[in-house]
Amino acid sequence: MEHIRTGKVKEVYAVDDDTLEFVFTDNISVFDKIIPSQIPYKGETLCRTAKYWFTLLKSKGIDSHFKEYIPPNRMRVKRFDIIESYDNIHRNTVNFLIPLEIICRHYAAGSLIDRVKSGRITAKQLGFPDEYKIKYGDKLPQPFIECTTKLEAHDRELSDENAKKIASLSDDEYSSIMNTVLKIDDIIETETTKRGLIHCDGKKEFGYDEKRNLVLIDTFGTLDEDRWWDAAEYENGKINDLSKELVRQYYREIGYHAKLMNAREHGLPEPDIPALPQDIITRVSELYVNMYERITNERF
Repeated sequence: MEHIRTGKVKEVYAVDDDTLEFVFTDNISVFDKIIPSQIPYKGETLCRTAKYWFTLLKSKGIDSHFKEYIPPNRMRVKRFDIIESYDNIHRNTVNFLIPLEIICRHYAAGSLIDRVKSGRITAKQLGFPDEYKIKYGDKLPQPFIECTTKLEAHDRELSDENAKKIASLSDDEYSSIMNTVLKIDDIIETETTKRGLIHCDGKKEFGYDEKRNLVLIDTFGTLDEDRWWDAAEYENGKINDLSKELVRQYYREIGYHAKLMNAREHGLPEPDIPALPQDIITRVSELYVNMYERITNERF
């Protein structure tokens, strides 16, 4: 096999012209930064969780790039072309990665709250009355779906029109992607509600195959791409975040996030992200293993 790419959390190898092999590492990243710390068992839990969802979606008639699981932390998937220049993507382009990340939010949390506080997103845009004061943890009246860039150095928020333009999508194709995201999230909610989880939000990625059929690609429904809360605690008025949000919060608390955002805003050199302390590493590793079992209802 030929090593072709190192991602934030995956090593990618070419098996042949039609197949890639993903190796899920124990790396962890936040804010588009790879942390210089390893999280034991993280790669295996991500790989096995993704395999669980791909298998379930296939039974529901939703196509994905998944081909084969290779224990403990590898999977083989269909290969899609990555087209860096938007100018080279057209309405008849096939077998390529759609250069968008689609985020579907069901609750007010994470960066959405930051944007609400700054006035960049209004209550009305989220389906609330104009005068409503949005609070962290609020369930949104309707799913809020938005797109960001996929292949740029940092994710950039896009309007619907800009998303369609850079990916050369028709209105019908764009609607099909959004509807597929909602269908997938319905499946996720149905399954994980049984295990006492709230699926707060998450991202999806897609490609078009040789016949320009829509195909779900990359991983989803894991602790890296999605945010999870404990349902029983939420009902009692407490939000217990069961995702790598605790890592993001650590870097906010020590002031690193503010320094990083200031550097990006002013075009300054970005500060190196420090390693995690051992107690945080242990907590995160235990969380990934425990959540694998809760999401999939399988023993690790």
